[in-house]
Amino acid sequence: MQIFEYRPPKLPWLDIRYVDRDIIIINKPSGLLSNPGMAAHTHDCALTRLEMIYPGALLVHRLDCATSGIMVFARSKQAESSLKTQFQNRETEKRYIALVAGTPANGKGTIDLPLGKDRDNPPWQKVDKKEGRAAITHYRVLETRGNSALMELIPETGRTHQLRVHMLAIGHPILGDDFYGCDSAFQTAAAETGTVQSAMPRLCLHAERLCFRHPYSGKSMEFISKAPF
Repeated sequence: MQIFEYRPPKLPWLDIRYVDRDIIIINKPSGLLSNPGMAAHTHDCALTRLEMIYPGALLVHRLDCATSGIMVFARSKQAESSLKTQFQNRETEKRYIALVAGTPANGKGTIDLPLGKDRDNPPWQKVDKKEGRAAITHYRVLETRGNSALMELIPETGRTHQLRVHMLAIGHPILGDDFYGCDSAFQTAAAETGTVQSAMPRLCLHAERLCFRHPYSGKSMEFISKAPF
């Protein structure tokens, strides 16, 4: 089993895209935790970096450490409550971009596979049709790149590692995944497509777009950060 080595990037230290009295928008780099872990060396994260500039910043949602892209933070309890409610009620709009092994036979489709904890290998997740929670991902092929494809992924639900496990489950794992990259399905897909997973310097998954209602004005807010890959 792989051991997680946390080496948070120093550049960019913080990529702040927008700030007002209620919210902060950042473009999180790959390799930076959203919030602190249990171990002391995981204190350095997006939240603690923001707190140094904006004391009292509050976490609203998370991106996986290896995933980059748009995140929103709250600057008050009222804003936090409003934003969290929007996420919980699926009122936000999220779009991810991923580079995957191979190209799905259908140019677009929906993955409806329940997910749950892999109790034999925590904190891994897996498809669990008996006890798993509902998980739905819509996908569309944007372009093919030889033995890989650039994909648009729109999650309808927000389960842990949902996009990574869903793409792995249909035989098109996200490239650069050093967490699920040891999975036999990943290795099979990589071998069949001739894709070298280890050649990718990072997980090729990016939260490109986030849309929500401003917690004070109610105005629709949209933030976009183009995928670096």
